[in-house]
Amino acid sequence: MDESYRYGAADRARLLPESDKRAQVQVEGQLDRGAFQRDRARVLHSYSFRRLADKTQVVTPGQDDFPRTRLTHSLEVAQISREMGAALGCDPDLTDAAGLAHDLGHPPFGHNGEDALNEAAKDCGGFEGNAQTLRILTRLEAKAVTSDGSSAGLNLTRASLDAVCKYPWAAGAAGAAGADAGGSGKFGVYADDRPAFDWLRNGRPDGQRCLEAQVMDWADDVAYSVHDVEDGVHSGHIRLAMLTDPDSETEQQALCEQASRFYSPLAPDLLRPALADLLRLPALADLTGYDGSYAAQSMAKRATSELTGRFVTAAVRATRDRYPDGPLGRYRAELVVPERVRAECALLKAIAYRYVMRRPGVEAQLTRQRGILTDLVEVLLERGEPALSPTLRDSWRQADDQAGRLRVVIDQVSQLTDSSALAWHRRLVTGG
Repeated sequence: MDESYRYGAADRARLLPESDKRAQVQVEGQLDRGAFQRDRARVLHSYSFRRLADKTQVVTPGQDDFPRTRLTHSLEVAQISREMGAALGCDPDLTDAAGLAHDLGHPPFGHNGEDALNEAAKDCGGFEGNAQTLRILTRLEAKAVTSDGSSAGLNLTRASLDAVCKYPWAAGAAGAAGADAGGSGKFGVYADDRPAFDWLRNGRPDGQRCLEAQVMDWADDVAYSVHDVEDGVHSGHIRLAMLTDPDSETEQQALCEQASRFYSPLAPDLLRPALADLLRLPALADLTGYDGSYAAQSMAKRATSELTGRFVTAAVRATRDRYPDGPLGRYRAELVVPERVRAECALLKAIAYRYVMRRPGVEAQLTRQRGILTDLVEVLLERGEPALSPTLRDSWRQADDQAGRLRVVIDQVSQLTDSSALAWHRRLVTGG
């Protein structure tokens, strides 16, 4: 599409006014960057984005010769989100920025770390990676500073912040049923970040997501469902022949039950036909005998490309069928993803969950990781300000109560990488 949705002044507004850059050299023919181009650059160059290079996606960094980390995953989501958004008429830099930023709030050790910190933070409102992302963008990341010297995060535009809000509601809000099909209790804002949230929402009711956020969310689902299976096949944890052998009916049923429980609103019996169709696709059929050779790796890359194209094209076509006229953006349309395509995506997630994330022998490692983060929260609460990073010491001093201090400690632990969490634990807990 040659034309983009017309974003207004309110969409491009920033919470804090900004002055021109100092010592800027004008170059003849230089084009001034747009607001969303600046947002994308701010996310890309942030400290939080850099930390994603050492945060777990599925397989812990360092366990493979070409690892997929939160950083590489975010780059993949951004690329898918950019192209899908552009096909619908969204500003490509806006959907790109949302893809880059969507996982900034994830703690060490992937979703396992998120579970550990949610339990540790129960006395200050819990922990949720998406709410932490908003907190980083509007409070914790170093870029803009208010008149009283406190951080205002990256000071992104309203439209960019809104595009990152996968779950635009607080914990326990009634609107959570709208987009959270799994009923997982996810939310997008902590209580003390509500002022920034209310500003970026600009009067929109909780639960209503802009089109760019829906594009980013589907790009995220597509990226991690397809790529996690690719990684699992390459590592040898996923053997698709287990699902295609003549005696695989029991295994297929178990997989559909897990997909229904964790990733899809459809009952297992309704997922079985989708699984049969999915396994018949040439993209997956090519991987049943994967042996790691050059030819096999080439087929794996072709499979990820074909599956990604299948899921993205289906969403773009279905959305365009419902909204055939003009460029789409903000609240002009809802992303339409066919039910069968969502089912196929959910089944791929279940394959990665069953054979990679919950494979035999993993539970001991997951328990150890949760213990490391729990220990760090406890020791930092005990030692207080001197043990924290310099950027968080003011927040500790300004905290009104124990819940406020706990939130500062959660901010500290969640920003650590996998490696630095281990190093902090050795230094503060085990004395190694």
